Amino acid sequence: MHLILRSLSVSTLLMLTVTPRAWADPVLDWNLTALRTTAAAPFNPPMEARNLAIVHAAMFDAANAFEREFQPYAVSLRAHAGSSFEAAVVGAAHRTLVVLYPDQAATLDGLAADALGQLPPGPARDAGAAFGAEVAGRLLALRASDGAAEAIAAPYAPGSGPGAWVPTPPALRPALDPGWGNVAPFLLRTPSQFRPGPPPTLTSRQYTADFLEIRELGSASSTRRTADQTALARLWVSTAPQVWNGVARQLIVAQGLAPARAARVLALLHLAMADAFIAGWDAKYTYSQWRPVTGIPAADGDGNPRTPGTPGWTPLLVTPPFPDYPAGHAICAGAAELVLARLFGPNPGIALELTSATAPGVVVHASSVGEIARGVLDARVWGGVHWRTSCDEGWRMGRRIGRLGAQRFLRPVGAGDSIEGQEEED
Repeated sequence: MHLILRSLSVSTLLMLTVTPRAWADPVLDWNLTALRTTAAAPFNPPMEARNLAIVHAAMFDAANAFEREFQPYAVSLRAHAGSSFEAAVVGAAHRTLVVLYPDQAATLDGLAADALGQLPPGPARDAGAAFGAEVAGRLLALRASDGAAEAIAAPYAPGSGPGAWVPTPPALRPALDPGWGNVAPFLLRTPSQFRPGPPPTLTSRQYTADFLEIRELGSASSTRRTADQTALARLWVSTAPQVWNGVARQLIVAQGLAPARAARVLALLHLAMADAFIAGWDAKYTYSQWRPVTGIPAADGDGNPRTPGTPGWTPLLVTPPFPDYPAGHAICAGAAELVLARLFGPNPGIALELTSATAPGVVVHASSVGEIARGVLDARVWGGVHWRTSCDEGWRMGRRIGRLGAQRFLRPVGAGDSIEGQEEED
């Protein structure tokens, strides 16, 4: 793997993030609007992923209703004759975002008015916007009782003793969304469908290797971690959807996909990442493994003579407030990698560039989505927030989710129901 990092000016970073286009595309425009909306909301990666899946599924079902090139996700309506495609996409995205983020309604209303104002006024525009809103309303109704609201306030008591997750410094925040593993999946049959086996025992060779690696490379004061490794770790502080969407947009633009096909790519990507969080939280709160920030200082009590305690050890990055195993970023990486590789090929033939608001002035170059995904696994170890095995198992788990999504959902009309290779080994 060869990830090349270089510094950029802030203006260049913003250009890469927005990805200028030579044509108007309401799908990509509202993809950016959705990401800005979720970024402005309180930190909650599982909720962000769930809401983005709803938005992009609504845009896809509305866009697909005009030509019906693909099987719909959830809403099988036909677009009204003569209605505007562009207005339907705007109507679907706007309706979902306003319902999901009502405190940003004024901004979203203004953006929708501006977008619709660029279309010729008349019955076609009005019918299209109304149709998109109707599709969105039906999808929102399907997800209204999916368990997301209850997941946030679900009861959870941290464990105690070696290996058990406890609130992590410096903020010692309570566990985030402890019931998220009970939220209804978008693609999976059940949240536990691809649940991995338990993490390594504290006295195992695997745990020992994880411990020694992250103690050296993930420390805030590490002298072995390179500047490039530090930069990549900081880049992936951003939530997974914020970074992976930039990758997907570059692939969409490079292939010149029509808006309806772009909507399919983004819907599959977000449906898979939403389930990555649901399945990941199911496993996290099943095993409740401690994080390096608490495990390394307390290692003298873990029963493993090969893992010496290091009082005062702190990671490069602030540890998120939920259990370690499996790593959420890694599950999303596996899911995104499989979806994008299935849709664009494992080596798309273009230089991909990653940027993130959490690493201003830095861009990462990669030649494939697989290279990017593997970089995620390293980044979480180098940042000191996840054991290596948590990353590896999460990545394998995410690939199974992404493969299932790409093979079974939003398939071309007439493709049939057969699926191949669902259980192929990674």
